[in-house]
Amino acid sequence: MDLAVNPYVSVDCVLLGFDGEQLNVLIVRQSGAGGEDSTGNYKLPGSLIYMNENLDEAAQRVLKQLTGLVQVNMMQFKAFGGIDRLQNPSDSVWLERFHHLDHHIERIVTIAYTSLLRIDRKMEKLEGGYEAQWTPIGDLPKLAFDHNDIVHEAVESVRQKSTLDPTLLFDLLPRKFTAAQLRVVMETVQGIALDVKNFHKKIATMPYVIPLEEKEDGVNHRAARYYQFRRPRNKKCVKNNQNI
Repeated sequence: MDLAVNPYVSVDCVLLGFDGEQLNVLIVRQSGAGGEDSTGNYKLPGSLIYMNENLDEAAQRVLKQLTGLVQVNMMQFKAFGGIDRLQNPSDSVWLERFHHLDHHIERIVTIAYTSLLRIDRKMEKLEGGYEAQWTPIGDLPKLAFDHNDIVHEAVESVRQKSTLDPTLLFDLLPRKFTAAQLRVVMETVQGIALDVKNFHKKIATMPYVIPLEEKEDGVNHRAARYYQFRRPRNKKCVKNNQNI
């Protein structure tokens, strides 16, 4: 039995993943429910919501359906309702075919979700039949609807939030990490250049970054010390170090 959809409200998921070198976004092919009727375009994982689900449920369902990822911690960050969101006729046609609608959609509002993820083996395992793929932010093609704008807004939102609360960035790092890995993450997400020589001094001011006795093994350069993130019990220590 087909589930009724709300033809005026959708959700879109902006998953920002770090692969150790650069920031990526997860996109999918704009194709029909069975993989047919492809327009050749890519888009964010998103779709209309069902009448019997709330927004958070819709976001998780869409992500699983289009990418195979489940139980991803996402947060709403903005609503997009520009009058020209459907200015490309092919986007309207795709939307109507994908959901088997018998009427034309002229206006739609989307609720955007975002998440910061480390692209590990689990996150690399993408399914769903919609050619889901991680793509570097700088290499994004022209996406459907206003999805390029949504990606830009998501990056700016994450940049602002992580500047105020740097602990958000540790979701992008492995359990044990080096100072160089932390520096690259901070530079990449926050869009800043950090002084390499003084970065260890900056780390010393972070009470939530714990130095370990363990060092890198099997490397052809000077072995770097490992660190570990310890989530602070309150935000005071974070606020005192937010400009590092």
